[in-house]
Order: sequence, then structure tokens, then C-alpha cells
Amino acid sequence: MTMEYESNNWIWDWLYSSPHLFGGLMVTAALLGFSTSYFGGIGVFPSYGWSNFGIFLKKKRERKRIRVYMDGCFDLMHYGHANALRQAKALGDELVVGVVSDEEIVANKGPPVLSMEERLALVSGLKWVDQVIANAPYEITEKFMNTLFNEHKIDYIIHGDDPCLLPDGTDAYALAKKAGRYKQIKRTEGVSSTDIVGRILSSMKDNKNSEGDSGKRQQSQRGQLSQFLPTSRRIVQFSNGKGPGPNARIVYIDGAFDLFHAGHVEILKKARQLGDFLLVGIHADHIVSEQRGMPYPVMHLLERTLSVLACRYVDEVIIGAPWGVTKDMITTFNISLVVHGTIAESNTLLPGETDPYAVPKSLGIFRMLESPKSITTSSVAQRIVANHEAYMKRNAKKTKSEKKYYEEKAYVAGD
Repeated sequence: MTMEYESNNWIWDWLYSSPHLFGGLMVTAALLGFSTSYFGGIGVFPSYGWSNFGIFLKKKRERKRIRVYMDGCFDLMHYGHANALRQAKALGDELVVGVVSDEEIVANKGPPVLSMEERLALVSGLKWVDQVIANAPYEITEKFMNTLFNEHKIDYIIHGDDPCLLPDGTDAYALAKKAGRYKQIKRTEGVSSTDIVGRILSSMKDNKNSEGDSGKRQQSQRGQLSQFLPTSRRIVQFSNGKGPGPNARIVYIDGAFDLFHAGHVEILKKARQLGDFLLVGIHADHIVSEQRGMPYPVMHLLERTLSVLACRYVDEVIIGAPWGVTKDMITTFNISLVVHGTIAESNTLLPGETDPYAVPKSLGIFRMLESPKSITTSSVAQRIVANHEAYMKRNAKKTKSEKKYYEEKAYVAGD
């Protein structure tokens, strides 16, 4: 009997890897009136086969989960970063993300705009991320690669199809490729950290030159439009695709969510904890411009929408939400609570301006939330301008070619 079992192991190995063929074979056997004892008699399906089949089902259930790793600077987090991590997660079951240290960023790309703490908050807040490694190295060294494989149980290292070169011109992922544990994803076209920095610097410069002429300011902003071409498919990829339950407590929060930052993540997290479903209203471009003036918004409506949808605490969004929360909105979306953070670009109403939260306040369903972080879109933009000015002073004596090279790197750490 032992010899017979061993001689049939190859059959069970094949069945483990071909469950659909096994099922089809058993159905065929039933239709032909054969019994499993008959198959056991001819030595193909022995009498103890059903216990082996149970082992097969258990093995299938206990299939090893594939863990993938992707790293980056994630400075000025945008929907391109989010889409890269979404694609990386699709290549495995669990996504581990390494956030490159400040020191490594300075050595390889230039000073980061956001602190390590802020970048960690942004990455951890993405719905596709399962684990974060802080202070990851910029280069995948042999030592770090072994740490990934042995300690973090990483199966594959992921990067985009854009080149990632070290200062000496070598490939930062060469060792991972050589080990056969490298996979590549497609870069999201139409956005980059460098592009966003360019929009901010150019808009502020043009805005300063055209002060007092609103027509010129509007024309200037139109020249800074994103090159991103949004599609409904991309929005679906970022969306949860789920509505609230029958008796869900729906919390509503609105804002511009421009230059999506750690402050946004933390206030969304806090709002989500107050209910079962978080609905986020994202103001239209013209509303943001009217309320905050030029050069805002830096990111247009659909860019901001994707950044918000990528956040793990967000269940649904209203694209182009009105400035004021109306009774119709509250009824239509069955809103139980409307919240707003204490830190915002402006929480002060101008003379004669209507309170956008007057209706929920009158209904007793409004609450101010203490913002966990003081960072704002304006403060991020100011950091970028400060980096630019410091760069200009440091490199005033460099040649034109050197200036052109460093301009692409020095204001922001990049992707």
C-alpha cells in the first residue's frame, strides 16, 4: 500500500495545481455512473483519496501570501504616487512601503519639503499600504535587500518604469534585478513633484508681476494647468465602490484638499472615527480661487479628487461640492454629522459673507474638530518658495548648465 501511495503522489501534485480539471473529472465520473471505489480499483484514485483532497483544499486556503516592497521619497505626495502604490499592491497580497530618510534624500536629490513624520503620515494613510518602513535607504544595497527578503519576507521589489539612478549613474535597483526579484510598473503620466513645484513657483511669480490686474492673474493661472488627462476608469480604480449601510452614521467634511498633505490625512482620520461612513466634499476650482485667491488651487479638481479617494479613511466624495452645506445635501446623502477642522486656510468670515455651515448648525449636527496638525497648503507652498530662494543664494555663482541641472532637483525631493 505504501508503494502504491508513493507511486501516485505525482497525480496528487498535479491535482493540487489543477483543481478545475479535478472537479471536471469528478463530474464526468458521476455522469458516467462510476464510483470513486472504481477509480481506487484501477489505482488512480485510491480509497484514501478524499482525505488527500481535504489536504489539497487546506493547502489552497493556506496559499502563501505574496509580499511586495516599493520605496520612494514621497515628498509632495500626489495621485501619481498613489497610483504607483496601487499598481504595486496589485502585484501581490501585501504591500510594504519604504520611506527614504531625509539624509539619503539630501545626498541624492536635494532637501525634502516635508518632514519624515509628515511623509510617513501620508504613506500610511493610503488605502493600498499594509506596512511602512521608515528611513529606508535610497539604494537597494545587498545588505538591505537581504533584510527585506529575510526579515520582512519580501518576495518582489517594485519600481516604476522611469529610471532611478544614483549620483554615480548606476541603477539603484540593479541588485534586485540581478536577483530576479524585481517587478516594474507603469509611471503615471501628467504629474510629478517637479511639475507641482514648477506650478507653484511660476504662479507665484506671475501673480506678483500682475498684482492689481485680475485678468492677467486668471490668464496666468490658465497657463499652469495640469497635463493630466483624467478618465472615469482611473476614478473607479481609486474608489471603494461601496455605499453606506442601511443605518450608517454618515459624516461629512469638505474643503479644497489642495497639495494633499499630512494635515488632511489626520483630520480625515479623526472625522472617520465619528461615524461609519465618511463623505468628503471637494470644492470646485472656481470656489477655491474665489475664497483663497491666486495661485490656488495648485492642483485642479480631479487631481485633488484622486488624492482624497486614495486616502484609506475616505468612503466617498462629492466632486465639485458647493461652498455652503445645504439642507438638500443633508437629506440627499442622509448626513448625520458635518465637521470642520480648526486649522484651515481661513476660518474667518468676511463682512456680509454667509456662514457655509449655517444649516447644519441650525439642525444641531455641526461640530468643530481640533486639527491634529498645523500644516496647511499655504505653509507647504511657502516651504517650497523658501527652498527655492535658498537654492538661488547657494548657487548664484554656478554656471548656466549647472543651474539648469540643479533646478530640476533642488526645490523638492521628487518621487
